[in-house]
Amino acid sequence: MARRKIIRITATSLLVLLVLVTAALGGVGWYYSGELLEPEEVPRRYPETALGVDDKNVVLAESKLTLQRGTFGVVWPGGTAKVGDIASTKDGRVERPLLEGTAPPEGTKVRMETNVHEGNPKTSLGLVFSDVAVPGELGDMPAWFVPASNPDTWVITVHGRGASREEALRVVPQLHGAGLPVLLITYRNDPGVPKSPDGLYHLGDTEWHDVEAAIKYAQGKGAKKVVLYGWSMGGAIVGQTLARSGLAAAVSGVVLDSPVTNWTQTLNLQAENRGVPTWLTPVAEVVSGWRADIDFDRFDLVRTPPALKPPTLLVHGSADGTVPAQSSRDLATAANGLGWPLQYVEIPGADHTSGWNVATDTYRTALGDFLTRSIGAKP
Repeated sequence: MARRKIIRITATSLLVLLVLVTAALGGVGWYYSGELLEPEEVPRRYPETALGVDDKNVVLAESKLTLQRGTFGVVWPGGTAKVGDIASTKDGRVERPLLEGTAPPEGTKVRMETNVHEGNPKTSLGLVFSDVAVPGELGDMPAWFVPASNPDTWVITVHGRGASREEALRVVPQLHGAGLPVLLITYRNDPGVPKSPDGLYHLGDTEWHDVEAAIKYAQGKGAKKVVLYGWSMGGAIVGQTLARSGLAAAVSGVVLDSPVTNWTQTLNLQAENRGVPTWLTPVAEVVSGWRADIDFDRFDLVRTPPALKPPTLLVHGSADGTVPAQSSRDLATAANGLGWPLQYVEIPGADHTSGWNVATDTYRTALGDFLTRSIGAKP
């Protein structure tokens, strides 16, 4: 009798423990799925400090971000500036030449950004553009259209998660100079765009429909071919467009900048950044997959590449702390075996989507050569 009681108590305790562990894992998975799937306005933080101006150089307090090499935007409440590469560092002061805008006053809290232009193509670049609406399955999606001399091949830009159309403004002058019209799109859950039915990001699993709508819009305006240009999660969206869109045959070239080509590896890196064990990544995937009906396996472009593989330029920074460069290295290594004409350019020391900023000449040269080889554009 006593033995049966002990066994019953032990079994009950183990069952309770299992329920508690399952509930705890479910709670962790729900939290991190929310971090991943739930759109939210990115808080405007200004962690850096401006120390004034010295001989036309903007002076900033030394930090990991202000010590980044290259050209960056400096943003603060009520002002923006574009600064060049580091001129000098001394005694906790970092001096960078002021390239555009006005210097922030001494003591102003500022933020360093990869976006070096704010506003629309006219106000930021001096380029003629039109505000257009791309009809999508959820409603109209605002876009900027910058015309150019070759109406046959358009570039469609796809920004990353939580970013905006402005992310693409850095490369628009080069694309425009090559004669390529550019359509800078928005997609579901962007501000001013219809939300997805469940109000969640789908990490490319449904957003590709909005890129397909943009291709259809371009074709309706006379485009015969398109180049898809995606940053970060925009790269995942482009990948799913190639794999699943009936209009993928219209894509004559692809440019991917710091793209998500494997969500599992990306989630592992982000877990490490938060001090969370990577063995919890599958839990987050299961919960996210349940909440948003996402099959994470289909995003692994090495194991599940698209049937159509147009010429592709893949750029990634070696110091990317958001999306691992290893994912792009893996795809580049596998490309020949996959029959994918892909060129990989890794930018030493560049963080997430900052390859253009850190090594502008290298980036521009690679992009120009790619456009010439793949679609015959003349830079």
